[in-house]
Amino acid sequence: MRKASHSSTRTHNSRLVLKTIYDDGPISRADLSRATDLTAPTVSDVVSDLMEQGLVEEVGYGPSTGGKPPILLGVIDDSRHVIGIDLASGEFRGAVVNLRGKIRRQASLPLRGRDGEAALALVHSLVNDLTAATDSPLLGIGIGTPGLMDPINGVVCRAVNLDWQDLPLRSLLQERYGFPVYVANDCHVAAMAEYTFGESRGTGSLVVIKIEHGIGAGIVQNGRLFHGDTFGAGEIGHVRVIENGDLCRCGNLGCLETVASVRSIVRHAQAIARDDPRSLLHKYATTPEKISIELICQAAKAGDEAVWQVIRRAGRYLGMAAASLVGVLSVQRILIAGSVTCLGQSLLDVIRDEMIKRSLAIVASQTELDMSTMGPDIVILGASALVLTRELGLLAPLTDE
Repeated sequence: MRKASHSSTRTHNSRLVLKTIYDDGPISRADLSRATDLTAPTVSDVVSDLMEQGLVEEVGYGPSTGGKPPILLGVIDDSRHVIGIDLASGEFRGAVVNLRGKIRRQASLPLRGRDGEAALALVHSLVNDLTAATDSPLLGIGIGTPGLMDPINGVVCRAVNLDWQDLPLRSLLQERYGFPVYVANDCHVAAMAEYTFGESRGTGSLVVIKIEHGIGAGIVQNGRLFHGDTFGAGEIGHVRVIENGDLCRCGNLGCLETVASVRSIVRHAQAIARDDPRSLLHKYATTPEKISIELICQAAKAGDEAVWQVIRRAGRYLGMAAASLVGVLSVQRILIAGSVTCLGQSLLDVIRDEMIKRSLAIVASQTELDMSTMGPDIVILGASALVLTRELGLLAPLTDE
């Protein structure tokens, strides 16, 4: 083992003090020393440096214990901003986010079928809009992208919808903008968002199944984001669930995405609207082509039985996937994220019943299954958490990067 350099020790101390103020503040210098096991002079030096950088400020006085009341310190939440970007839906979405995960500005650009170089140009336009929307120093850019990712090198190995293969997205953006860039699979960063900003903060193990045009899972185990040895952990959308089923975008037949993704649910609902003039879908959409998952949710809640048959079918296949995750990981909590969350408890009940039927009941019954409450910004917040973790050490889980 090599002896730590002065520079690395200083960086470690700075991150430790900043994270302690972030987690426990307002806090005094004396309490910081006790909480971090650093000497009082070291804490004083680090705090002075953090204040000089504009990250920390004195926010008032604590109760006196006989002498002068202690001066309390807090993190300045908007002292730095990050850009979080979601490339995993029908539009590219991004936001300027502060150190507490609060969104300060948002922007979106419709994809409209663009892929390859045209899709990359759209990313540039989105970043341009967002970098112009903040007057605070930017720490970096975090991106959640669909497809198979190499998060260590920031390379999109394969994203079928975007026609990207072996795209060095991180290096391209770092060279263009000069900021640190972190890129990961959208489902992985969704799990990171839940673990860092959501109601599952600090949960030991967690799986987020994100259901949009595609389906994938993000896995947190013992506080660490799990990518897998070949970075494909959570690629459940392309596991075959039906022999000789529909053709999937990946080239295989009968993948989970062909029966349970938003794309699949909408396609089947459109067929119902075309074939059944009595369907409640006609109440919400003038033509089948205008049917969306939000309108499907409305029709389902209004009692359209044909729509519910489509949803229950999707839920059963999602339950099969959840059962596999329970059997392999014995995970503490599974959350469903994505636009299907509008279906609420009724969809959860179908998934849970199938999950318990298809796995060891005593294990599955101890797995909490719920809907994510983070909404459509889950990937943006998870991508922002990547930057905050890597640049300032503020958040967990740690990545293997």
